[in-house]
Amino acid sequence: MSGGEARVAIAGTGFIGAVHARSARLAGARLVGVAASSPERSAHAAAVLGAERAFGSAEELVEAPDVDIVHICTPNHLHRPLAEAALAAGKHVICEKPLAVDDHGAEEMLEAASAAGRMTAVPFVYRFYPCVREARERVRTGVSGPVRLIHGGYLQDWLLKATDDNWRVDEQLGGASRAFADIGSHWCDLAEFVSGHRITRLCARTYAAYPERVTEDAVILQFETDRGAVGSAVISQISAGRKNQLKLEIDAAEEALAFDQEEPDGLWIGRREHATLLKRDPAVLSPAAARYATVPAGHPQGYNDCFDAFVADAYEAARTGEAPDGLPDFRDGLRAARITAAVLTSAETETWVDVPSATALTAETADV
Repeated sequence: MSGGEARVAIAGTGFIGAVHARSARLAGARLVGVAASSPERSAHAAAVLGAERAFGSAEELVEAPDVDIVHICTPNHLHRPLAEAALAAGKHVICEKPLAVDDHGAEEMLEAASAAGRMTAVPFVYRFYPCVREARERVRTGVSGPVRLIHGGYLQDWLLKATDDNWRVDEQLGGASRAFADIGSHWCDLAEFVSGHRITRLCARTYAAYPERVTEDAVILQFETDRGAVGSAVISQISAGRKNQLKLEIDAAEEALAFDQEEPDGLWIGRREHATLLKRDPAVLSPAAARYATVPAGHPQGYNDCFDAFVADAYEAARTGEAPDGLPDFRDGLRAARITAAVLTSAETETWVDVPSATALTAETADV
């Protein structure tokens, strides 16, 4: 894909597949086709999502000759085989997280991407809020001073009751971790993205509200970073009344920065003398943040806008071969998988566990 209209196809047509389809259309792509869990569901989804055709299977979709970019939005256990097949067929790949059901699978996927030389992307879309980019710029340029503390959490309530169920609860479909792999990975990615630090060592405690669920409902996390900061996070899918509260605070030497995904149009900036709520206004944001502020101040932006920006940047990377700053790819997916593996090991052994660094990647892989 060197230019012109992107030809895309989406494997998996649940909630997140529909989000991908919307963003693909807004980015000017041609939605060649979709595949669901059965031919009948594929046909229904094609009509609803405005796809040109329904594929008989996801396996057929990822190898279709008239598709340039494959979006993988299936249950987790299918991510790796579909992504590897798509890469082998010369496709660019956007794959939902977790990238694979374990860190070994994520490593193999990154190696496949390196060998194929294709664009890869993982939807860590909270990176695309303008106020997140503003916080990152304040840290990156030194305005905030050296980072000392990183803390917050990601709370949901959609698995609060014993009767609440989803395929993610099934270890065979979702993997050994649920709450952390599903949403804790988002929090850690955002914390590292904004701070510029990398989690090097952690201690974690998992919690299961219902014994019949094999995977965890919540995680309490402590960690250290490569630049001398310490941090903590609470990750939960059983916190009543919390729908999608991702909160991140960075406490640096000169100021603290706080972002709440449920109120994303403001960045709280605290200093000893005063505290300020910086509103998302393209006129006052840094250029790196203003790029993602698509409407005037006072007009809300939200999750869909982040997804639109992510997909547009991914398509630009596929078209030009140059990734826009901050586009998350399979390296970031592997990073999340390694942190998740460390969390599970720590919880099982009741010890502090080291997280492998990015330098553990080969030189070839690091060029993806």
